[in-house]
Amino acid sequence: MTVMDTHISRRTLMRAMLGAGGGLALGFHIPGAAAAVVAPKPWTTPTEGVEINAWLTIDAAGKVTIRVPHTEQGQGALTSVSMMVAEELDVPWKSVQAVFADMNRHVNQGGEYIVTSTHGSQLVRMQHPHIMRAGASARERLKQAAAEAWGVDRSAVTARQGTLSAGNRSGSYAEFATAAAAVTLDREPGIKPPDQWWLLGTAVARLDVPVKVNGSAHYAIDTRLPGMVYAAVKSCPVPWGRLAGYDAGEARNRPGVVDVVEFRAVPGRTGPNHLQDGIAVVADSWYRARSALDLITVEWDFGTDGGVSDETQAAEARRLWEEPGQVSHEEGDDTLAMIAASARVVSAEYHRPYETHARMEPINATVSVTGERVDVWSPTQNQASALEIVADELGRDTRDVFVHTVFIGGAFGGNGGGNTAVTRQAAMLSRQLGRPVKVIWSREEDIAQDKQRPPHYTRLSAALGENGLPEAFFSRAVWFAYQGASSHGPATADYAIGTMPYRVPNRRHERHNPAAHIPTTTHRAPGANQNGFIIEQFVDEMALAGGWDPLEWRLEMTKGMEPWQRVLIKLKEVSGFTTDLPRGEGMGVAVVEDHGSYCGACATVTVSRGGELRIEKIVLVMNSGYIINPLNAAEQMEGAACWELSHALNGGLQLRDGQFANLNFDSYNLMRIDQMPAVECHFALSQDGWWGGVAEPGGPPVPPAVANAIFFATGKRARSTPISRHDLSWS
Repeated sequence: MTVMDTHISRRTLMRAMLGAGGGLALGFHIPGAAAAVVAPKPWTTPTEGVEINAWLTIDAAGKVTIRVPHTEQGQGALTSVSMMVAEELDVPWKSVQAVFADMNRHVNQGGEYIVTSTHGSQLVRMQHPHIMRAGASARERLKQAAAEAWGVDRSAVTARQGTLSAGNRSGSYAEFATAAAAVTLDREPGIKPPDQWWLLGTAVARLDVPVKVNGSAHYAIDTRLPGMVYAAVKSCPVPWGRLAGYDAGEARNRPGVVDVVEFRAVPGRTGPNHLQDGIAVVADSWYRARSALDLITVEWDFGTDGGVSDETQAAEARRLWEEPGQVSHEEGDDTLAMIAASARVVSAEYHRPYETHARMEPINATVSVTGERVDVWSPTQNQASALEIVADELGRDTRDVFVHTVFIGGAFGGNGGGNTAVTRQAAMLSRQLGRPVKVIWSREEDIAQDKQRPPHYTRLSAALGENGLPEAFFSRAVWFAYQGASSHGPATADYAIGTMPYRVPNRRHERHNPAAHIPTTTHRAPGANQNGFIIEQFVDEMALAGGWDPLEWRLEMTKGMEPWQRVLIKLKEVSGFTTDLPRGEGMGVAVVEDHGSYCGACATVTVSRGGELRIEKIVLVMNSGYIINPLNAAEQMEGAACWELSHALNGGLQLRDGQFANLNFDSYNLMRIDQMPAVECHFALSQDGWWGGVAEPGGPPVPPAVANAIFFATGKRARSTPISRHDLSWS
């Protein structure tokens, strides 16, 4: 057997290492029988038993199968949804198994899962009422069934840990499941207040971890089907440029090549998942498809967008800085006049470039088109959107399209196969070739065709009063969003700046939204991520110019704002923040609101005389109102910190000739494992009726905290990213 004949998958390697008797598995905690479970392919797990409602079934052994309509992208959706349903149902956690809900059912039966999108830190924050109500409704149906069987009022029946009881009578949920399925309640029940929780609020290990540790978890890219072929694609590197011509003669003659197919954009269809001009090579393996694709000589017509670069955008931003923009927020008197007349003004200019999602799982999709049905595997943050995209592309009834929800190897707001053309490409190719097709984008294609985080250019000024605090504050922001979009979700050009909490009596915020040809969309903590870096550094600049300790400045400027004060007071308590450290060492703080939560960060750094930066520690304090799983919440805070540090330290796309120049991890350098600092997580929860998000808010305060710490260590201010491009040396 030659080397080329041997295929060792990620899964095979993991299993071999786990079973080899070595030390790899020793560090892993794999929950045992006391925990709920999830299968490696949660869409194929049988949901045997009686369906009480669309959300759950109960089998004869008492196993409760909870159907989760949200995707699992490492943020814990399978666990969170199952915990919320189990809390209200009141069933032992060990009796629960989680599966993905059927999107065909959801789309074609009136949207019975209400919301299937997983984004914006909203799964628990916004969806908990109807998710928990599903469990409560099933519980009350079971109680009603028992009450009717025992001849008592439902109020006399208690449901606890899978057992129904009334007086000296008792029975398992399984015994009454069939009767409960036929019960219609006069009124749907409410959900428990937090002080009655028995499961929520406790630390529960994520259900997806064991199958990911042992390598059995199935991602879209793992899909294998009989007769399946593979496609490698290359679309115009300048978005919406034209395919002028190509020579595929040599590629067609390569071993294993099935066909060469061109894609053409449809006039007027320029949405994020629509087709652009490009080429696909289809072969019996992806390696052969990609190798043949590299042999094709392509001629592109870039059009006028081929002249756009970082430099042209920066010049346009500087021009717009001199022109009045749209006023997004204004308070007090003539802010500009006050700043112009002041003798004590602080001013700065900040910039964040285009940044990409850079998911670990490359963009991919598999589609199998037959006359009877269409099957889809696509890593999207809303599996219903994958169904609708394929039905639209093929002109098929949505009842004929079946999406197999898979684990997702990272998403971060980009929506993967739902916000790029890859799912349409796979559908089109499968229909044309009459067999299943898996499309995998190379890392270069993934980054080139991703929907990027828009670049920001912001100029800020403040006039300080006699007490050193700002009396007037002004900002003018420019962001280059696709077709001049004014927002992406909550993000705008000055989100987190114009909405800052600090009590400045006179303030004016303006923004410009020049149109760009680069498709842009949300990234984890949209708007708060980039603009948090800007405003929380400028806060330090204002504080230090006024003679204030940066942490005390923030406490002073948020007086009376309980959620902010709670975070800042806790941060002061646990971080040990000080500005009195030796040269080369520094601590920095920042606090940012995002998706209804408030998160503060304190960073400790060391910088060598030669400018080598090391982030020693990050302390995070979160106020999200409530936390349903502190273990998962801490994991998400750590992940968000890593995500934002990766882009702020080393990321940043380089736009040249209308396209990006750095398209792989050798040139778009995400943070390596040895650069990751220790992260310490704390909670300071208001618990007074409001729910904030958790998956994203831990990220935005971390880069400005690091940048502020760098200033104290070196005296140098990093007003742009990536920070690694700054000379941090000191003497």
